Amino acid sequence: MRICGSFLFWAKKKHGAAARRELERESNNVELQNRMTVNLAEPVTEEMPTDRFIAWTLERFSDQRMVITTSFGMEGCALIDMCASHGKPITVVYLDTGFFFQQTLELKDRMAERYPHLRFVNRGTSLTPQQQAEKYGDELWKTNSDLCCKLRKVDPMYEVMAETDVWITGLRRSQSVARANLQMIEWEWRYQALKISPLAKWERPEIVEYIKKHSVPYNVLHEQGYPTVGCTHCTRPVPGSTLGDYSRAGRWSDSEKTECGLHGGEGI
Repeated sequence: MRICGSFLFWAKKKHGAAARRELERESNNVELQNRMTVNLAEPVTEEMPTDRFIAWTLERFSDQRMVITTSFGMEGCALIDMCASHGKPITVVYLDTGFFFQQTLELKDRMAERYPHLRFVNRGTSLTPQQQAEKYGDELWKTNSDLCCKLRKVDPMYEVMAETDVWITGLRRSQSVARANLQMIEWEWRYQALKISPLAKWERPEIVEYIKKHSVPYNVLHEQGYPTVGCTHCTRPVPGSTLGDYSRAGRWSDSEKTECGLHGGEGI
């Protein structure tokens, strides 16, 4: 059964808000059951709707060690919402570098509160900024940004992947040249894990549309000219940037570096 909007309107008028909420809950339960009905024999193609592909992934690899990784960019927040809608207790891993913007930390708390059935786990480095400075010198992100990323992102990621069979990411092909050949499903040789990218074919305006439609929290810095948000020392606003724009221009803007190394590129 599917409850149409006009019936919900009638229920609200006839029986009040309580009846409407009950009908909405019933409708949501039916829709959730429909999403979770998965044909594992269905071939995965570029034409498969993203929601069905996510349902297929969660069911197909339900007996594997599966994680979503995110740095709480807009794509990551949309992906978390899509996965959370299927009701499964997935682990969401993030790598707090010790240099997160305060707005990113606040967003993380909002996401954890919004999706209580998901497990948000910080697997960032135990190397404190002070320890890093003592060993490698002050402002390593300026003198050797690749090493800084390796210490604070790439090395911790290897530890995460050593315990992971299936890795779900919010990457998109059009984000950068290094991601242009991204596949929805591929084997990540470096981490020895299956890499799943449900948003591979999406564009940034579509992400914004989804975020707005489903009232998904996102980093307020995106409204202040930051198309992407990384560490405080290496992320700058891009003049004229709007929510629908995506650019790596604000990352490591004093160099040609565009990737931290987690997903390949020149950052490792």
